[in-house]
Amino acid sequence: NFFLSFRWLVIAVGLVRAYLAKGSYHSLYYSIEKPLKFFQTGALLEECLLIAKYLPGIVPSSVVLTAFQVMSRVFLTWAVTHSVKEVQTEDSVLLFVVAWTITEIIRYSFYTFSLLNHLPYLIKWARYTLFIILYPMGVSGELLTIYAALPFVRQSGLYSISLPNKYNFSFDYYTFLILVMISYIPIFPQLYFHMLHQRRKVLSHTEEHKKSE
Repeated sequence: NFFLSFRWLVIAVGLVRAYLAKGSYHSLYYSIEKPLKFFQTGALLEECLLIAKYLPGIVPSSVVLTAFQVMSRVFLTWAVTHSVKEVQTEDSVLLFVVAWTITEIIRYSFYTFSLLNHLPYLIKWARYTLFIILYPMGVSGELLTIYAALPFVRQSGLYSISLPNKYNFSFDYYTFLILVMISYIPIFPQLYFHMLHQRRKVLSHTEEHKKSE
């Protein structure tokens, strides 16, 4: 968990250094493109191993929701931002990268200190409070980036398969991206309200524990 926190700190430092060097937040994506691809793809493998750990029993809903979150990030990283070069200069890309980075630094710091049985209240509070802003911020950046990619996908026919072909199969990537955007409607509220429920449970328990002391 310490290593996982460190790798997101690498991205955070890269963003800050690029901003100080350029004096502008525009197009900062290029300064962290390679580590972002590497670390975010690695997160998918970690989540697959976590799900496999619970099989053949029932996989907890929290793990499933997190898996969806990780897969959406990998999708944004490779199938949208990497594949559609034109969106890499969009401010919306920086929006979701910053949200992901802060969220993961806090999350893995929380896990690290929890394993050490020495969890500072500030980290616990940040873990169960800052998501209120960071999650909508990240989702907004993701959706705006996909939306910005749509015209270029339609024009280029990226990843689309037209009939006729020997497999008698067609695929429209433009329509698929629209469906991906629509899928956020049922999935994001579940993740968000799950975290709100966890926040009430964890922080209220902490407050009660403090009062009892």
